[in-house]
Amino acid sequence: MRTFKQRFNYHLAFFLFITIFSGFTPVFAESPEAGGEASHHAHNSDWPGVYHGFVPCDDCRGIKTSLALNKQNTYILITQLVDKSTKEMVEKGKFTWDESSNTITLTPRNSSVIRQYSPGKDMLIQLDGNGKRVTGKLADRYILRRIDITANPPSHPSH
Repeated sequence: MRTFKQRFNYHLAFFLFITIFSGFTPVFAESPEAGGEASHHAHNSDWPGVYHGFVPCDDCRGIKTSLALNKQNTYILITQLVDKSTKEMVEKGKFTWDESSNTITLTPRNSSVIRQYSPGKDMLIQLDGNGKRVTGKLADRYILRRIDITANPPSHPSH
């Protein structure tokens, strides 16, 4: 069971993460005929936000995952290996859209690990290393659900 201090630190870290990520939104001038990224993905205008999930792990109980996607095609990914480490790993980078397969590809600043997600209604589905959906009995565990940043962070069913 978590102590008050651990819960407080988790909520504080989550609140700071959301505050930092959503507080800075630079404005870029873009003409409608320029056809930039913002107008290119106008039909997917509901994808920016924070997604949260508990992804399976081979050698731990699971990976607590929070992914924030920004309108400027940048992201922050926070992961924690449950029961293995109390340290949260933070990754920042840019993401791109593959319109033909409707896939988001995360490209981190300081790593060569590329992750891909397939967007759905208020969710992102994590894809395998080949860009395909994970199949099998744990397939539904590879889904990150969008959360309301004004609400309390969701509890994980495995806690």
